Amino acid sequence: MRINKFLAEKGIASRRHADEIVSAGRVQINGKIATLGENVEEGDVVLLDGQAITNSEKKEEYYIMNKPKGVVCTASDDRGRKTVMDLLPDNVGRVFPVGRLDYATEGLLILTNDGDLAFRLTHPSTEIPKTYMAKIEGTLTEKDLNPIRSGIELDGELTKKCKAHIVETNKSYTKVEITIKEGKNRQVRRMFEAIGKNVELLRRVSIGQLRLKGLDRGEFRPLTEQEILYLKGL
Repeated sequence: MRINKFLAEKGIASRRHADEIVSAGRVQINGKIATLGENVEEGDVVLLDGQAITNSEKKEEYYIMNKPKGVVCTASDDRGRKTVMDLLPDNVGRVFPVGRLDYATEGLLILTNDGDLAFRLTHPSTEIPKTYMAKIEGTLTEKDLNPIRSGIELDGELTKKCKAHIVETNKSYTKVEITIKEGKNRQVRRMFEAIGKNVELLRRVSIGQLRLKGLDRGEFRPLTEQEILYLKGL
């Protein structure tokens, strides 16, 4: 079993984040620093930051959170900023955020120790729709949104076609609902920046048909069995 899958199955991190952990030299296999793509065999001793990773069965946990702005989606922050983990009580197991919302973005965030589900929800090939409500500075027309719908060049390639429509507008701001199937860094903000518009507030309201309801900023709850089955079926 590859080391990133091993770490994911132990609830340490998603496979993507596990690769970052391995690259940082934090993992040892049988006393040697692990390398990307290395396999873990039965009987191997695996250490993370000098601590043995237990082989006991983990209880899979799944949560939905209304992430507030001003909080980072990491387990710890070298700049001392509050993280989403700081919002969880001590009785929650070792979970990690699925994907990331940037520091200034709020809304729906899934946290789990199910590495396979996290990998599926974040892998580009699954094209799972994610819907955001964006408050844009100034006025916009439906025609102004056409370049965003068709594709904006970011990092040397066009974004995939997406859905976007205006839900409210006045002289000072415009609210746009936008649904994308990718997860590039700060993608929604950068798409609007490309047409000369600044995003004042960005909130993720749904992943697929899973919507953020009944949770105030900073609150969370366990996912229901029905919601878990839905996400695993995406």
